[in-house]
Amino acid sequence: MLRVCVFGSGGWGTALAQLCGRRGYRVVQWVREPEVLEAINGRHLNPLFLPDIPLSSRIAATRDEQEALDGADLVLLVVPSQFMRGVVLRIRYLLPAGVPIVCCSKGIEKGSLELMSEILTGELPGKYHPYLTYLSGPSFAKEVAEGKPANVTVAGCSEEVRKRVQELMGDPSFRIYTSSDVVGVQVGGAVKNVLAIAVGACDAMDFGLSAQASLITRGLAEITRLAVAKGANPLTLSGHAGIGDLVLTCTGSLSRNRRVGYALGSGESLEDIVSSMKMVAEGVETAHSVWHLSKKLNVSMPISEQVALVLHHGKQVDLAARELMERPLREELDGDDQSGAL
Repeated sequence: MLRVCVFGSGGWGTALAQLCGRRGYRVVQWVREPEVLEAINGRHLNPLFLPDIPLSSRIAATRDEQEALDGADLVLLVVPSQFMRGVVLRIRYLLPAGVPIVCCSKGIEKGSLELMSEILTGELPGKYHPYLTYLSGPSFAKEVAEGKPANVTVAGCSEEVRKRVQELMGDPSFRIYTSSDVVGVQVGGAVKNVLAIAVGACDAMDFGLSAQASLITRGLAEITRLAVAKGANPLTLSGHAGIGDLVLTCTGSLSRNRRVGYALGSGESLEDIVSSMKMVAEGVETAHSVWHLSKKLNVSMPISEQVALVLHHGKQVDLAARELMERPLREELDGDDQSGAL
């Protein structure tokens, strides 16, 4: 029986463990919280991060990193992006050789401003590099755990390895497309969380559906500009890892980042919002990284900049919205856009 290691106990990690359990694999899930360990092993539940979803009996939890990784035929890294480097440093000499490693986290690290691929290739020995892949696309954890249909993309430098991930993880309810554009897939997955905060705030302030559609449209332009500046193919952002994930996260009722924005637009403080959430809203920290990365690369990202100023510099949401609406008028398809479109 094929053995899968899922490194992470949050909702997304648990959903992917459930997916692999449905595929008939033996799944060992590394968890941090003792109560999650007890619940998964004793009751086949993760009440903290994915309540009310009965989990496969093929899933076993452990807090021992070596036990989780020993004999794994497939490794899924599903920890919050800001903790990825620390986790990789702890397990880099425990990882099995010659098996696909799938990074399922979406974000840009603060300080270094690095994508997950840059962290992994920088910290892992070279023998692992051909086996690194990156999963992204429109998929809510609860729906994937319930077996509802979702389409996603896995990117990697090796065609053989990404096809192997497609074969191992894909099924009729979890359709996986492959891509060689590691950068584009990751930038789309990271920045959409920031834009979802803006759309949530827009909804809370009752600006209407037209304004939300405009934020999504101009947000896609921002994602594409940043991705292209990092060397991505702009067409990648017209796929699942781009517009697909952006639309879902900006409009879906299960979106944590959209909820953060809605709460901000309703007058709640960021401290109160974050303290009330059990799971990480990646867009909060990624907003800071995106803003600084855009300045470093000289990429225009006005929506993302305003989100960062609201979250991390105390700017009032209504002032940020007004400044966006009062920006100078321009051609929509501007030659300076760097994306070739929007």
